[in-house]
Amino acid sequence: MASLDPPPPAPGKPPLPWRARLLVGAVSILHSASLRADGTANRFLLSLFDRTVPPSLAPDVAGVSTSDHAVSEHLRVRLFFPAAAEGGTQLPVVVYFHGGGFVFHSVATAQFDALCRRLAASIPAVVTSVDYRFAPEHRFPAAYDDGEAALRWALAGAGGALPCPPAAVFVAGDSAGGNVAHHVTARLQRSVAGLVLLQPFFGGEAPTASEQRLRDAPFGAPVRLAWLWRAFLPPGATRDHEAANVPAAIRRGGDGEWRAFPPTLVCVGGWDVHQDRQREYADALRAAGAEEAGVVEFPDAIHAFYVFEDHADGEKLLRDVAEFLNRRAAEHLKCAHSASASELSSVPAATTVH
Repeated sequence: MASLDPPPPAPGKPPLPWRARLLVGAVSILHSASLRADGTANRFLLSLFDRTVPPSLAPDVAGVSTSDHAVSEHLRVRLFFPAAAEGGTQLPVVVYFHGGGFVFHSVATAQFDALCRRLAASIPAVVTSVDYRFAPEHRFPAAYDDGEAALRWALAGAGGALPCPPAAVFVAGDSAGGNVAHHVTARLQRSVAGLVLLQPFFGGEAPTASEQRLRDAPFGAPVRLAWLWRAFLPPGATRDHEAANVPAAIRRGGDGEWRAFPPTLVCVGGWDVHQDRQREYADALRAAGAEEAGVVEFPDAIHAFYVFEDHADGEKLLRDVAEFLNRRAAEHLKCAHSASASELSSVPAATTVH
């Protein structure tokens, strides 16, 4: 768990493997070139550099296989099955929302496909990666509506795609996908066993200390962030809208509104421009009476570090997420078994008639 006031990162540049540094530079240039001044996105340019991979029923070296499924006419998901699923083992299901500023990437983007494979193998769990609709073509609340539909689909058995009923259903997401994950969970709080947010993308009109200090950090340019919020939020809305300024929205909530919110784990990077809002989010949940809102700190991590397989903190992230999900899944099953036993004990014994 993090201290309440972690120190700012040392001056200079974040420690990054050279391949990650090159990729960050290339992605930053691509994103900047794709965001037009008129508020539209150059989808053709994005498609040229967004490397995608198809689903594969053949297991990879970690034993994970994948398949794509339609939830509705416009919504699809990619399922990631770890080797443990083949033996009929009851596994948790993680409904996952990828990052990309509400504008970029998909379940087929190579980096997110690889991340979901690592999560599926390390937990182990069946990961359901959601291809929600993008801004600016589909503004708020389209992504949240798609996320809710995908979560309901998973809760209902994933159209028969699961080998057995899930041990528990969790929600997770990174960056803008973390924002979507929070709002989807808020809609169906009592159906979710836990929430994992990897550097969630929140905003607000008044800049935080980290937003000022790290404006030149990877993916932290204020102009870029302002464009993304304008593309996603309702026309004319400010970044204090409840979709963006989530900590403030939680603090405004009514008495008891957040007490049923599921246990939450927030992963924070020391080189992430959004880190102050992420810690404020966890603080707001705790203050509102949520059961658990933990923070794990990665002092050397930039925003989106988890997509770089050679980043030093990648394995620690997987361990922290797996420990949280497995602990909460065990507690969820224990509560479910206790509830079933109580129901059985309350049923009157049958009377034998001679």
